[in-house]
Amino acid sequence: MNYRELLEKAKEVSQNAYVPYSKFKVGACVLTEDGSTFSGCNFENASYGLTICAERNAIGTAIANGHTKLKAIAIYSPNEDNCVPCGACRQVMTEFLAGNDLDIITEVNGEAKVYKLSYLMPESFKI
Repeated sequence: MNYRELLEKAKEVSQNAYVPYSKFKVGACVLTEDGSTFSGCNFENASYGLTICAERNAIGTAIANGHTKLKAIAIYSPNEDNCVPCGACRQVMTEFLAGNDLDIITEVNGEAKVYKLSYLMPESFKI
């Protein structure tokens, strides 16, 4: 699967986001080591700390399906160009790398942009 297709899956699932408070929809789609993909969207709760980001939702779905090695993740929001993951999601991503790094795909002015997780999360906590 190419990164444009991964981004399109993230776009599709962003429409399912449950965001009655922030109105900030986000979709994510992870690509695993074996080529499988899993999508997730963000969902909010009146107790704001219980909100789940799209990235962690997609990663959790991959884990629930037996996949713990990630190669890439696409993130999309119709509310923001260049939607990159929050710090909590970046730290979660470091736990499930298939190799030494992870490609993070977002969209800028209609074009796919790729970041390395190591660029967005230098000196991450690892055991």
